[in-house]
Parts: sequence; structure tokens; C-alpha cells
Amino acid sequence: MTGDPVLTDRATACLTGLAIGDALGMPTQSMSRGMILRDHGRITDFVDAGPHQRIAAGMTAGSVTDDTEQALLLARLIVDGHGVVDPLEFADRLVEWERGMQARGSLDLLGPSTKAAVQKILDGVPASEAGKTGTTNGAAMRIAPVGIATPVHDLEALVDAVEEASAVTHNTGLGIAGASAVAAAISAGLDGAGVEEALDAATDAAAIGATRGSWVVGGNVAARIAWARAFLAGIPADERLGAVYDVIGTSVASQESVVAALALVSIEQEPWVTLGDAASVGGDTDTIGAMAGAVLGAIHGSSVWPGAAVDTVTRVNALDLAPLVDGLLVIRGRRAGRGLS
Repeated sequence: MTGDPVLTDRATACLTGLAIGDALGMPTQSMSRGMILRDHGRITDFVDAGPHQRIAAGMTAGSVTDDTEQALLLARLIVDGHGVVDPLEFADRLVEWERGMQARGSLDLLGPSTKAAVQKILDGVPASEAGKTGTTNGAAMRIAPVGIATPVHDLEALVDAVEEASAVTHNTGLGIAGASAVAAAISAGLDGAGVEEALDAATDAAAIGATRGSWVVGGNVAARIAWARAFLAGIPADERLGAVYDVIGTSVASQESVVAALALVSIEQEPWVTLGDAASVGGDTDTIGAMAGAVLGAIHGSSVWPGAAVDTVTRVNALDLAPLVDGLLVIRGRRAGRGLS
């Protein structure tokens, strides 16, 4: 145990917020904004997958997707490895996870960058080479445990930890920058940062992350976060979701969905409302909601999540977050030099 109830609360709220945002976006993922409005209207609570939902067809209200499941998989690896993520074991666990999903008849499988990297490893490509084309948001969607386990005061060290956890599937400047932004915002939130300070840390970490891994062409994540925060602040409230969808972008590309999630966080409205917006915006809604929820939970703590929503997502998905939170915070304490055990 960390002995710090505030830190424990924020870390728990981070993972809970990730699951809530993911579950709210489950029925709308990969759908256009217009189709979401026709099938559901604006999302204001958990709902079942609708008639036009193909990836999550048949899933019931409150169910999480690969975003939460892979984040918790990574959390277990970090805790079991005392802070070290073995890339081959990570790849094996991802393969095992996908096979389990296929056995259940789910189409919610590995994303394009992760799937390509894992297949390369299975084909004998070294883990250090497998992720050199991974630019999508797969690393960012599951990076919350690294943000919890790593202090923000040394951004280079935080990005080192992000790179270690991401390189096997997303060893590119774009992939690492996106994941670094989310991890830094979470870590800053755990240390008491407000929204603006947390997003400043995200922007700075993304700039460092862009220098890691293989270079690939694409919009600079740090620059786009800084631009999107100012851009969205100047848009009338009733036009914001359209602006996020049409201008910032909501695809699986890191430079779109990561930026969209942090731009929604920057509005500073009620976190539950923000996650409803994320689920309603169109595109990669479950991942945008998961990232936004993780950051908002870390910043604000558990009090911002409605008790009924927490109960639903915990029950439907049989979540048991306390052991993972405790393990991750022990590692955070050690990395901070406090010698906690």
C-alpha cells in the first residue's frame, strides 16, 4: 500500500474513468457522427450496441472493449515485472488475449499496428524491430498504467517508460508521442495538477516522445495538442463536437484521436458530460473516451464518476482494480525515490 489515500483514489479513478469512457463509446465505435445520432441520439448513459454496430455487435450496456482489457493486461505485466515489461511476454499475452476474444465470437480484436507487430514477432522478427511502423493509438489507449506507475517530475524518464511499454507494437515517433502525452497528463493529475497543467505536461512529453522510435510522416502530436486546445476554446459549445469530428479528427491515427481526447478534456466541463461527448463524436469513440476518462479520473478523483456508472462498469466487466492500483503505486513510489514497498 502507498499510505496516500488521495493518490490511491486518483489512480483508481483513472482506471475507472478509462473503463467508463470505453464502455460509453462501445456501442458507437467506428460509426459516423450522423449514424450515431440516428441510432442513439447523444450518448448520456451506457447503452447496448445498436443495429449498425459491427465491431461490438451484441455487446450489452456497460461492456468495455479492447481499450480497457489491454490496459489491464499491461498493468498486470508491469506489476508482475516490478516495473519492467518484457516485450516477448507482452506479445504472447496479446496473442492469447486475441485468441480468447475470437473464441467468444468477438470482432473487437487487435488494432492494425498491434496486430502487424505481433505477427512479425510470431514470424521471428526481433521485438526491437516489430513495431517500427506502428503509428495508431493502440499504445496510447492502454498506457494509463505507465502514467500511474511513473512520476511526472522527470519527463525524459517518463517517456523512457512509455517507450519501453510501447515499442514492441508502436516504435515510432507518432505512436510514442501519443502515448507519452496521455501518460504524462495522468501522472501529473495524480500529483495534483489541474487540467491546464496536466495538458501542458502532455504537450511537453509528446514533444520528447516524437524524437523516439522510427520517424514516420504525420502531424506533430505536441503541436496539434497545443493548437487544438486553443482552437476548441474558441468554438461555440453547440458546435464543438462537429469541430472535433471535422477538423481535429477522430480516426485511429495518434495525431487525431489522442489530440481529440485531450482537446475534449481541455474544455473543463463535467467529466461525465465530456465522456458522453466522446461517445457521441463519431470515429474511434471508445478509445477517445477511454483516454479522456483516464486523464479526467487522474485529475479529479473518484468523486466525479457517478456511483451508478461505477457500479455498472465494475459489475458487468467483473473489474477488480485495487490490487493493480496498489502494485502500480508501489512502483511509482520506488521510481520517485521514496523507497515504498
